[in-house]
Amino acid sequence: MDKKVVVAMSGGVDSSVAAALLKKQGYQVTGITLRLYTPGSCRSLRRSCLQGLEDAARVSKKLAIRHYFLDLRREFKEKVISDFCLQYLKGRTPNPCVRCNQYIKFGILLDKASEFGASFLATGHYARIIKRKGPKSLKQEFLLKKAKDPAKDQSYFLYRLKQEKLKKIIFPLGDYTKTEVREIARDLGLSVADKSDSQEVCFLADTDYRGFLKAHSNRYIKPGLIVDTDGKVLGRHKGIAFYTVGQRQGLGIALGYPAYITEIDPVHNRITVGRKQDTYKQGFWVRDPSFILAKINKKIAANVRIRYNHREARAVIEPEASRIKVVFKQPQFAITPGQSAVFYCRDVVLGGGIIDNVMG
Repeated sequence: MDKKVVVAMSGGVDSSVAAALLKKQGYQVTGITLRLYTPGSCRSLRRSCLQGLEDAARVSKKLAIRHYFLDLRREFKEKVISDFCLQYLKGRTPNPCVRCNQYIKFGILLDKASEFGASFLATGHYARIIKRKGPKSLKQEFLLKKAKDPAKDQSYFLYRLKQEKLKKIIFPLGDYTKTEVREIARDLGLSVADKSDSQEVCFLADTDYRGFLKAHSNRYIKPGLIVDTDGKVLGRHKGIAFYTVGQRQGLGIALGYPAYITEIDPVHNRITVGRKQDTYKQGFWVRDPSFILAKINKKIAANVRIRYNHREARAVIEPEASRIKVVFKQPQFAITPGQSAVFYCRDVVLGGGIIDNVMG
C-alpha cells in the first residue's frame, strides 16, 4: 500500500492529531499549512493567524514530520472571499467553508499533494469515507458518511466531493469524538491539546461579517425599504448585504410584535418582514446540485439539512431540469437562499446544492 500522505495542518488540535494518528499507522506524513488570508488591521485575527502557523510548525517538529507553508491567498480571494461578498450583495447568505473545501483544500491542495509524491490528502474534518464494492463496471466506490461524534460532524461542508477525490482523501478523526481527540493530544504531549476550536469562518474577526463587507464592498451597499408582507413601508434598511432571512435583531422598527425577515429582494433592494410563522416555508429549489455517487433521476425521500446547525427534516427531492426541487413534510424556519442544502439517507451523504428560490 502507498503510505505517503499530505496532512493539511491548521495549527489546531484536530489536524495535529490527524497527522499523529497517520504517522502511528505507518504513513509517511508531510504537513502543509495554508496561508489563505491577510488579516489587515484586525489585531485579534492577525494574532490568531500567526499563532496557527507557529503551532503547526511546533507540532510538526514534535511529530518529526516534514512541514511546509503554502501561500494560496490569491486563489482564496478569487474563489472564496470574492464570492462571499458577491452573494451577500445579492441578498443571499453564502457558506464560504463549502467553497473553500471544494476549490482550495480538496481542489488546489489535493493537486499539490501529488507534487509532493503523496497519493493521499488528509484533514482534521469530522467525517468518514467508506469504501465498498460497486457495480460490475466499477471495482469500488466511496461513500461519505457522518462522523461518530454528532456534535462535531462536518459532513455538511463536504457534500461536493466526487468519487475521484474521495478515493484520495483520508479523514482520520471520523471515528473519534472531540473528547477522545483531545485526550490523544494530551497523551502525545502536543501543545495544542487544549487549544480552543477555531471559529467557523476563518477570515472573519469574531464572526463580524458586516464589518468585513463594509471594508471590502461598502461602495456597492445601498440603503432601501423595509416593508411588511402586504407591501406597506415600515422603515429603511442599511443595505441588503447586512441582513439574512430569519433575522430578528437590528431591524430598527417597532411593530408591537417580534418581526422577522421573511424575504430579501435584491432586484428592488427591499426587505420584507413579518411574524415568525411567516418565515416557515414548505420547500425550495436547489441550483448547482452535486451528488456523491450518481445524480438522482427520479423523486426520492431523504433527510435534508438547510444549514450547518439545522436539524435534518424529512423531505421529497425531485430533479427538475438542471435544478432539484425540495418539498418538506413539515414547513421549516428561515430557508435561506445562498446556503447549502445537503441530502442524507440516514448517516450517508447523498449530495446537495445551493438554495435558490424558496416556495412562497
